Amino acid sequence: MPARKRLKIIFYLNLAILGLLIFYKIYLNFFEQDFESVHPVQVERIQSLLDGEEQFRFAVVGNINNSIGIFERKIIPMLNRANVDFVVSAGNAVSAGGEDKYRALERTLSRLEMPYVLTFGRNEAGNFGAFRYYKHFGPYFFSFAAGNSRFIFLDTTGTTSYSWQLHWLKEELAATGSEPVFLFMSHPFEHVPKNPLLVRDDDYLDAPEFRDALVSLADNHDVDGVFSANLPYFHHEQRNGVDYYVTGGAGGLVLNNEDSFYHFLEVTVSGDTAGVVMNRLEIGQHPAFKTLESFWFFIHSLFYVGYLNFLLIISALLLVAIKLYTLIFVERDYYRRFDVDPDPFLDRPLRVAMFTNNYLPFIGGVPISIDRLRRGLQALGDSVLILAPRYRHHGEHEPGVVRVPALLSFGEKREFRMVNVFHGLPRRETRRFRPDIVHIHHPIWMGDLGVFMARRLRIPAMFTYHTRLEHYAHFVPLPGPLFRNLISHWLIRRLANKCDGVIVPTYSTEDYLRVIGVKTQIFVQPTGIDIECIRNIDPERVRQLREQLAIGHEKVLVSVSRISREKNVDFILDALHVLKRKSHVPFRLLMLGDGDERQRIRQRAKEEGLEDIVSLPGAIPPDDVPVWLKLADVFVFASKSETQGMVILEAMAAGLPVVAVRSSGIDDVITNGVNGFKTGENPEQWASSVADLLRDDALRKKMAASALDFGSRHGVQQFASGVRAAYAHCIAARQPAKVAGQVARKRIA
Repeated sequence: MPARKRLKIIFYLNLAILGLLIFYKIYLNFFEQDFESVHPVQVERIQSLLDGEEQFRFAVVGNINNSIGIFERKIIPMLNRANVDFVVSAGNAVSAGGEDKYRALERTLSRLEMPYVLTFGRNEAGNFGAFRYYKHFGPYFFSFAAGNSRFIFLDTTGTTSYSWQLHWLKEELAATGSEPVFLFMSHPFEHVPKNPLLVRDDDYLDAPEFRDALVSLADNHDVDGVFSANLPYFHHEQRNGVDYYVTGGAGGLVLNNEDSFYHFLEVTVSGDTAGVVMNRLEIGQHPAFKTLESFWFFIHSLFYVGYLNFLLIISALLLVAIKLYTLIFVERDYYRRFDVDPDPFLDRPLRVAMFTNNYLPFIGGVPISIDRLRRGLQALGDSVLILAPRYRHHGEHEPGVVRVPALLSFGEKREFRMVNVFHGLPRRETRRFRPDIVHIHHPIWMGDLGVFMARRLRIPAMFTYHTRLEHYAHFVPLPGPLFRNLISHWLIRRLANKCDGVIVPTYSTEDYLRVIGVKTQIFVQPTGIDIECIRNIDPERVRQLREQLAIGHEKVLVSVSRISREKNVDFILDALHVLKRKSHVPFRLLMLGDGDERQRIRQRAKEEGLEDIVSLPGAIPPDDVPVWLKLADVFVFASKSETQGMVILEAMAAGLPVVAVRSSGIDDVITNGVNGFKTGENPEQWASSVADLLRDDALRKKMAASALDFGSRHGVQQFASGVRAAYAHCIAARQPAKVAGQVARKRIA
């Protein structure tokens, strides 16, 4: 099996494990059978077992910390063999207060063959776990009598008022007689000797008045034993006849030395006396392995109940390792496959299914580009099916267009449609059409449906990168920087790498795709324009429009774009203020287009005194745009969201020099000082370039001739032929050699 295939198997297996672990985490938290009020049931069991008994045994454990390796697998079997009557946790039974930790603890404690009760400790309260403890077990402080003894549990985490607990404890102790009394609390009273490692000041009871009152009450009422945990140590000392025990070795992190080790306490009550024995779990005390074992148990204890977290970390690291491996060691060939012969597929009609998120009558660069490509391909003898959103005013009978119902609409005029990609219509019509190739014009939604259909039909998919998606962050209900800097590029890369080929209009756009990680072969093919329509404009229509707009001897600037934020139209108004100051030649600006910012721009022009030189006639039908271009002397543009700027080519084909803000879609189209000027996003520079063209008729005519020559090279037929060649290459690359040979033989015959 090839190494790459094995790597893919490991990769998808790893993803499957991650999915299972995540599902298991969700299952633990939301679907496993709930449990609540455990303590009342356990206390009743203890009282029933010790009813009338004056001799019994119980075990005290501390710092279980959800331990599987030590507590569940080592200490619980020892407790079950010891035949103690019940078990008390002195605190920190969970590693943290999360719901999954409580559920894991309940499963662990269910392995005990005797009842149990828990002291409320710091870990139980952590991560908002206090309410979970209350729900699953009961109050934070409580007491009960069993046999001839009384067991009192305190909350030393600060969750409950210390003054209230003291009041309650005084009454509890006052009611006791000569029977043994045992007190349980998570935090030790004072620092144990030797100032041990792995211990912080807040591991001890940090309320001096509460601590002193507890010691006094324990002395006055002859408490038989005070048990606490919270430290990874075993410690015993006696004060005024009261025994104080610190037991913190039931499963959490220990140092594995003379003071810090795994253990539990066994308490024997006989009449009015109590004896305590420490049972040590002997693990790896051989001096030669002491350090290694300490390290191992440190690692092991970190992942006792967190083995899921451990596996998640390992899985994530594996993903990173595989990704790095593919980046470093897997070779990529970005060149086209020269062993592919597209000629057999160039000589026969092709059937092309195009998937787009917008189309005519919606006016925009992408719909116009798709329509021109459709007409160009049909002129070459190909069949085209366009799958696009359904609009309110689209034609009822449109040959070759399937209108998909919309789920929702948005935008100022509800012009953007999110189609129902789950509707059966596009799938049914695509299968009926039987395409040779799927052509996708957007990286999401209909684009995903296009990829899905191409894979189902086992035909190639082609993607045209039309738009710099990051400039449309204001339309997306996500944080702007997140969409601009991450999601937009990921969406483009994701879909492009699923396709067999990508068409881009300029070489700078190809550079961008390679930088973001697109590995698919790329075909550079500038978008076509309808040159004949531009050339054959009736001069009378131009004259009538000039009269209608009352244009006199002033020079005319024209700009064509959507009037929206991503088109940078505010920059043009900023620059016009500078141009008014710099230029002594009268001028007017015709800003063609519609959009959600049109009314605001109109109001801004009025407020800033630009109303007499700025006209916003609104949306112009694509076939009428050349008439407006013929009115103008200079074409101006400020958008930075284009991958090419088709309107710039149209303006050049109409014989207009162009002044535009330098960007990826502009750089390959304008040759600075030849067919126009490209400037930085600086109103002074932009206005100076426009002023030069308005002032210098000879310069303007020279650059207009160069613009006309450049624009005339980008007709619809050249565009369609170039795209068709890319289709043929992708289809041939998908075909077995024998199929291509059969096609070639038929062609010769």
